[in-house]
Amino acid sequence: MIKIDTSEILNVLPLEIRKELNNIKKIDELQEIRIKVDKRLIFEAGNCEIISQYKPSKEDIKLIVQRMSNYSIYAFEEEIKQGFITIKGGHRVGICGRCIIENNTVKTIKDIASINIRICREIKGCGAQVLPFITLDEKILNTIIISPPRCGKTTILRDLVRLISDGVDDSLQKLSGRKVCVVDERGEIAACFCGVPQLNVGLRTDVLDSCPKSDGIMMAIRSMAPEVIVCDEIGTYKDMESILAAMNCGVSLITSIHGNGTQDLYNRAVFKDLMNNNVFERAIVLSNRCGVGTCEYIYDFRKKEVIWRR
Repeated sequence: MIKIDTSEILNVLPLEIRKELNNIKKIDELQEIRIKVDKRLIFEAGNCEIISQYKPSKEDIKLIVQRMSNYSIYAFEEEIKQGFITIKGGHRVGICGRCIIENNTVKTIKDIASINIRICREIKGCGAQVLPFITLDEKILNTIIISPPRCGKTTILRDLVRLISDGVDDSLQKLSGRKVCVVDERGEIAACFCGVPQLNVGLRTDVLDSCPKSDGIMMAIRSMAPEVIVCDEIGTYKDMESILAAMNCGVSLITSIHGNGTQDLYNRAVFKDLMNNNVFERAIVLSNRCGVGTCEYIYDFRKKEVIWRR
């Protein structure tokens, strides 16, 4: 079982909610804490939903927001308008309330009445099982991880960053460390707090936190000279244009999408140029069939066949 550090979460919670959290038996499987004004508190642990009798008040929500922003909510306006704040330890706090619109975009969120604390955990070594399939003679192959939500794709992506950045030298594989740049638009890979990664993404890794992928990929190439670029959840035409540009610069790419298999790539119009240009060389397809992070199969786009299956 992976132990999680709840100290940073406890620091932002009011006393009554802390008590409820401490009563959870499956604390090491905790995934989410859902807090809504005048609604019963909900914990998600493993595959279980635990509904508390306690109903948080508006003052509870206000106190949480104050604590997670160090009593300076305006300093976090850029994050808030994206709907979340990352607290120390890398835990992500999603927020909902009244959106203030300016020039047809969300300027900030006021009257926050709903909070979702997503527990951040890193599982070192979980990427080791797939690393040999995405390398060839020391070359990092352009790879896409395909997975439904909450099946561990970001956790595996993060560990691959660490392994590639630090390098591997064991009985199963030898790989020299590479310069990696993570374009972390949603702040979920490195889980930066005040610009500093809270999770281990490796010695040679630089992070562009909260940066749109379409901008960050080219920024990384121009400024950091990476050998590998990693980003999470591609899906827009601008993302595709940046990826194609990166390919022309000789940079390896590892990324992910929501999906159920390689056929999803062929079926979505937005990926047409990537598929026509044979950008990806390997696909890692995940599920939660045998637990979060189950690798169902590895697909080779050049051979157009599955090269490994569970």
